[in-house]
Amino acid sequence: MDLYIGNKNYSTWSMRAWLVLQHFQIPFTEHLVPYDDFLPEQNFKQTLAKITPVGKVPVLKHQDLIVWDSLAICEYLAELFPERHLWTQDIKTRAYARAVCAEMHSGFMALRSLCPMNITQDFTQLGQQLFHENADLQADIKRIEEIWSKREYPKGFLCGNEFTIVDAFYAPVVMRFKSYGLPVSESSQNYMQTILNVGAVKAWIEAAQQES
Repeated sequence: MDLYIGNKNYSTWSMRAWLVLQHFQIPFTEHLVPYDDFLPEQNFKQTLAKITPVGKVPVLKHQDLIVWDSLAICEYLAELFPERHLWTQDIKTRAYARAVCAEMHSGFMALRSLCPMNITQDFTQLGQQLFHENADLQADIKRIEEIWSKREYPKGFLCGNEFTIVDAFYAPVVMRFKSYGLPVSESSQNYMQTILNVGAVKAWIEAAQQES
């Protein structure tokens, strides 16, 4: 398997697919395509154009198959390796997990636009200002906290005691909340710390810190 990703410091969608492969110990070769100005003649678009017409990351290449969407990549991996339990085993909990993954996949636009992921920076002062000035950002944070509050165990993951795909999808949100110092409850802080303690997340952060 080959996974094409963008900069670890910035690329939230790359992070999701990478975490699943890394955490579940699925062998793969990483290809980091550094961000640039995304012009058609520059390296980023030129490199990805040889793999997928979409021209975005992440992209998973497995033999003759190309998958170019984070959620589709994770679903493919879950079907390819059912014994590794990438999703929770309970059918109702799994349906819920898929729903909140899809919600993250298509929603929370205020958080995305106002607080882009930048792992290496401390934007606490800016984050506090943005929070107080933007009702849409407040609504996004409130909804995310509602999702996080439904976990069964205070220091557990979103769907039990094990890291699954749904946690990979919310891991970049943890990075944003941390970098921007956004005000969240003690329960949310516990979940954030749980994610930050995951080995694959630690490895991603360490690599992001080494990027120029």
